[in-house]
Amino acid sequence: MSTIRDVAALAKVSPATVSRVLNHDTKYKMTDETIERVWKAVAELNYKAPSSSGDRLRPVRNPVRDSSAAHKFGCIMNVQGGKYNDPYYLTILSGFEKLIMEKGYDISFIRTNEELEDPQILYKTFDEPVSGLIIMNTLTDETFDYIRKQTPYIVGIDTAHDTIDNVAYDHYGAAIMAVEHLYAQGYREIGFIGGDESEMRRSRRFNGYFAALHGLDLCFNADWVLASGWDEEICDRKIRKAYAEGKLPRAFFVASDTMAIGALHTFFDLGLSVPEDIAVIGLSNIEISKYSNPPLSTIGLPIREMGMVAADLLLGRIAGDTLPTRVVTLGAELIRRSST
Repeated sequence: MSTIRDVAALAKVSPATVSRVLNHDTKYKMTDETIERVWKAVAELNYKAPSSSGDRLRPVRNPVRDSSAAHKFGCIMNVQGGKYNDPYYLTILSGFEKLIMEKGYDISFIRTNEELEDPQILYKTFDEPVSGLIIMNTLTDETFDYIRKQTPYIVGIDTAHDTIDNVAYDHYGAAIMAVEHLYAQGYREIGFIGGDESEMRRSRRFNGYFAALHGLDLCFNADWVLASGWDEEICDRKIRKAYAEGKLPRAFFVASDTMAIGALHTFFDLGLSVPEDIAVIGLSNIEISKYSNPPLSTIGLPIREMGMVAADLLLGRIAGDTLPTRVVTLGAELIRRSST
């Protein structure tokens, strides 16, 4: 078994520095680069801080695979604007938690992808064995590779990691459903409000929107495509700018209910009547969407069930399921309300 001196040699620091980093000792100043080097050395050697005094580090303990053991589970959330502010991911978490707790297990931690960008938080999070993990977004290769070594069973919610099971919905088909509903309601100028500028036009939701326009022989106008960055304030500014320039379409498909509800507020402030002046349809059917003004038409997703399916997949893997990794795709449905 390696000693603390092995960690120090790999990190190119003194054993005392390693000890200070492992014990989160802030008495002595250390650069962020030094701290990160130490944690990376600890990870590379596959060792953890000692549970008692001494210079020997105990090896990482893989979670036990006996189904009768007391398993612990973790969750990595994808959130915007605060850890517990996104109703979509919180609903997925509630479904996951429900099934896990019904089986007598606990969720040991809830982290975000942003938090795990800090090496100290990352390594500290996995300081104790975790039987299984649910991740709600695609992680960086470095973070995912480290977590994969610590946790043998991981299930993703619509991630790009193809070495693990994933639970997803049909983004492309949901977008087509939304545009076709607006078309059926008589709208011909249909815009799109999505997420990050750099990724939006490559997204399956945008591609579904674009394909639906083409299939219905409708005009595509780049001025009707607004990138919100999943930020309500940015969405508000983009809508107001388009309104001032006379570039609003007659209807919008908005790629999340949260942004769609924000858009409804902006249109109200601008004195626009929904759906008479402009129509809005969202995506996900979060609980609050039925109480917006007016109630939001949306493409309903089985959000809570996504979390439950993820938990079921995870428990199945722990119980010995060795089938190839799979993507479980759940269906969507049109929810007609007053905004269209």
